[in-house]
Amino acid sequence: MAAPLRVMQPGLFAGYGTDNFYDEMFVRTGNPRLHYAKLYQKLAAMAGAQFEEQRKLADLSFLLQGITFTVYSDGRGTERLFPFDLIPRILPQSEWQHVDRGLAQRVVALNLFLQDVYGKQRILSDKKIPRSLVYSCKHFHREMLGVEVPRGIYTHICGIDLVRDSRTGEFCVLEDNVRTPSGISYVLENRLVMTRTFPDLFQAQEVLPVDHYPTELSRILQSLSPRGESEAQIVLLTPGIYNSAYFEHSFLAQNMGIELVEGRDLVVDGGIVYMKTIRGLKRVDVIYRRVDDEFLDSLCFRPDSLLGVPGLMAAYRAGNVALANAIGNGVADDKAIYAYVPTFIRYYLGEEPILRSVETYLCSKEDDRRYVCEHLEDLVVKNVGESGGHGMLIGPAAERKRIEEFRERIQSNPRNYIAQPVIPLSRVPSYDSASGKMWGCHVDLRPYCLYDGEKVTTVPGGLTRVALQRGSLVVNSSQGGGSKDTWVLRGEC
Repeated sequence: MAAPLRVMQPGLFAGYGTDNFYDEMFVRTGNPRLHYAKLYQKLAAMAGAQFEEQRKLADLSFLLQGITFTVYSDGRGTERLFPFDLIPRILPQSEWQHVDRGLAQRVVALNLFLQDVYGKQRILSDKKIPRSLVYSCKHFHREMLGVEVPRGIYTHICGIDLVRDSRTGEFCVLEDNVRTPSGISYVLENRLVMTRTFPDLFQAQEVLPVDHYPTELSRILQSLSPRGESEAQIVLLTPGIYNSAYFEHSFLAQNMGIELVEGRDLVVDGGIVYMKTIRGLKRVDVIYRRVDDEFLDSLCFRPDSLLGVPGLMAAYRAGNVALANAIGNGVADDKAIYAYVPTFIRYYLGEEPILRSVETYLCSKEDDRRYVCEHLEDLVVKNVGESGGHGMLIGPAAERKRIEEFRERIQSNPRNYIAQPVIPLSRVPSYDSASGKMWGCHVDLRPYCLYDGEKVTTVPGGLTRVALQRGSLVVNSSQGGGSKDTWVLRGEC
């Protein structure tokens, strides 16, 4: 909705244009949406030097708290300050309620799929999804067949990536992340910085809080304990200080009041997992693991792994320890299987999907592959097992040589690729310190959902990732992206 009066753009917004994209703040140039009106008025009244001072204070806050990430693609493992833009993304309550319902529906359906595919495999017998597609997924672990996971929950923590389509204005699902989704620490820290920067706006707009996430996650982890909640000993298993998300691992462990451990700190004896302490061995009941499946147990998966715990899989299969998230969830993250999630929703829940999925071409299908190879210049091509914006071709922005490289890759290994139309992502004003002005930058949204087997709890908002390089559609921090705070309002404005 638009504010009733058209406001001319002064100061920071001088020269700002919506450029025919869906703009989260403006209905059209100079006319803010109703739920953005208060923020716009405050920002428009600020001098450039004043806003720049606030931005530097925010960066300093991130630096002092060690809020960083590691870039591996540069060959050096460089640690960088996580880029943060002070202009928040704001969602009115009615819009958020729709998203919240759609996320809950999707998380439950994904959990039912994982229960089924590692259990009776009804969906494969009924031929709702090709058996070969599931079995050929590198993240489908036959070791999990027949394993009864605690309370039947595979998808304890989910990060579902959403984008708003500029053509329709609707949110749709771009990817599912149900293995070890990262980024929630930035949601919590972004909010802390913003409340210090614009405290009056939070009170005026009644922004829903996000700081209950560690408490809710802790509650779910306790409920998984094979010895009961009162005796639950929970640890967070990290690959170590050189992992790109180590800040988040330590942040969550501290906020939940649990031990942060590496594989070398744990041992399995007699089918029981123990933590080494200065007072001897202490039994572990629940592991919130941030180590990928293949590195968890050198006796079951990669024999060269030093990150996991030998014998962990045997303890897990025996029901002596709970893992969050469950092993084998990667089959639901596969970008080819993503195309079947609407089928999961209809099959398991008997409902129509609330949130639309992006149209997806499976290169493993002959007709789809032919179409993709003929229209590479117009499509986004993704490697089904990659993340972080890697292994991807954005056809309209690619050079001819790279397009031909992808054509050859698809032909040689079609199961490994999917293609989607280019989605004109919505934009949010973002500050450019070089010019002292705002420009529109493309964004996506990763809400975080917690599932306790009965209900899905979604943190209001989530992580808005922003492509800070002008004109870019790649929001990943390793490739020039950053983040924004996401405000979900208690009302409509």
